[in-house]
Amino acid sequence: MWDLLIFFALGGITCILGAINMTGNISTLHWYHRRRVTEENRLPYGRLVGIGTLVIGIGIILYGVLDFISVKTQLSFVNIVGIVEIIASFIVGGAISVYAMIKYNRGIF
Repeated sequence: MWDLLIFFALGGITCILGAINMTGNISTLHWYHRRRVTEENRLPYGRLVGIGTLVIGIGIILYGVLDFISVKTQLSFVNIVGIVEIIASFIVGGAISVYAMIKYNRGIF
């Protein structure tokens, strides 16, 4: 039960950060990324990074639900589906965020 709450809390915080970024408020990002984005690109950059962060947050919450189901039902394939799902959400969310950094930051570093 605690695992489910931890995944919900972590996923919820990540989703909130994504929603904040989607409004164009990129203050939650590293100073380097804030400095390199021009003022007119703040909103599109924040939206893309926010979408990437939101995808990761939703993936964390969904994994928590699938892990809880797996523990309660003793079905190992549900856990495997959860592992595949969380890996996919990190890849997709990370790719969206890296795309935004490359497009609006002219690089990730």
